[in-house]
Amino acid sequence: MHANRPYKTGLAIAALLGLAACSKPQIAPPAAPPPSVTVLKLQTAPVLLSDELPGRVAAFRTADIRAQVGGIVLRRWFEQGADVKAGQKLFQLNAAPFQAEADAAAAALQSSLATANRAGVQAERLKPLMEADAISRQAYDDAVAQREQASASVAQARAALARRRLDLAFASIDAPIAGRIGSELVTEGALVGVADTAAMARIEQIDKVYVDVRQPAARLAALQAAGASAGAIDKLPVTIVGADGKAYAQTGRIVYSGTSIDAGTGDAIIRVLVDNPQRQLLPGMFVRARVARAQDEHGLLVPQQAVLRAGDGQAQAWVLNGANQASLRPITVGDVVDHQYVVAKGLKAGETLVVEGQERLQPGSVATPQAWRRAAVAPD
Repeated sequence: MHANRPYKTGLAIAALLGLAACSKPQIAPPAAPPPSVTVLKLQTAPVLLSDELPGRVAAFRTADIRAQVGGIVLRRWFEQGADVKAGQKLFQLNAAPFQAEADAAAAALQSSLATANRAGVQAERLKPLMEADAISRQAYDDAVAQREQASASVAQARAALARRRLDLAFASIDAPIAGRIGSELVTEGALVGVADTAAMARIEQIDKVYVDVRQPAARLAALQAAGASAGAIDKLPVTIVGADGKAYAQTGRIVYSGTSIDAGTGDAIIRVLVDNPQRQLLPGMFVRARVARAQDEHGLLVPQQAVLRAGDGQAQAWVLNGANQASLRPITVGDVVDHQYVVAKGLKAGETLVVEGQERLQPGSVATPQAWRRAAVAPD
């Protein structure tokens, strides 16, 4: 009976140790760190508001090459698609018929000159005889009339010769303007004439071009007001954007706007003049033009991803106070400029705006701010 006492004592000690272990206090898990967000310190800056409108490129000058005399095309002097200078020879017509007519006109002039010279001598010879009453006054008057008629014939012959020489010059068809010439529309051996409706070729001056932009008539007042504030409407900068979304290096200027309204679409045409030294803009291309509408010297821009929408469509954004506590604030946004909203109401310069990480925030929660850096954008 005494032999079991040590065994019972061990059990009691083990039970006491187990109870002591169970009564040990539990260690609480560590608190979660504040959520990390990227933020932007808001600053004001000049903001140019603009409308992006569709437009079509037109050549600065266009010249259809046509024959001014009829004849057979003997030779083409230009390379198709090349740049040509004003006065450069383009086509040569068969000049032999015009040369023959010019020679005939020159001979006719010589004959008229001889006749006029003889009539003049005759009138001078009869004058003293008339004064001496050796001949009648009528005979002398007839000689003077013949002299005047011969002089008129000389003038007519000179004009005919000038015309024949002009026709001879027209046998060489020259470029009326400088520009880029397209393909030939007639070939050697073709017969061309003054009455032809089809051109022989076309030259387009494209070192500068027009972009005809369609602007809703309702926005013309804003455009004209912007032009008045800039001093003149042609002072407003216009950026041309290609089909790939990239802006061309050269900016344009408005030549005129709103001279008439299209009754079918309600749009007015704005013509923009753009320098095109690299010939990137070609006639007929469809582009988009960013036409300045207004400028705010103290505009406030925020990244688009910083603006959230409530269920009713109300724009809102998260901001942090000096203690990095978050609050959700309703705001009013307007135009989009360079992937950023223009804030009209609800934010001000100096505040800390949350750009990314809003999904981790609750009103009043503390956040860990990190400076937001805008992603690098490939140059236009």
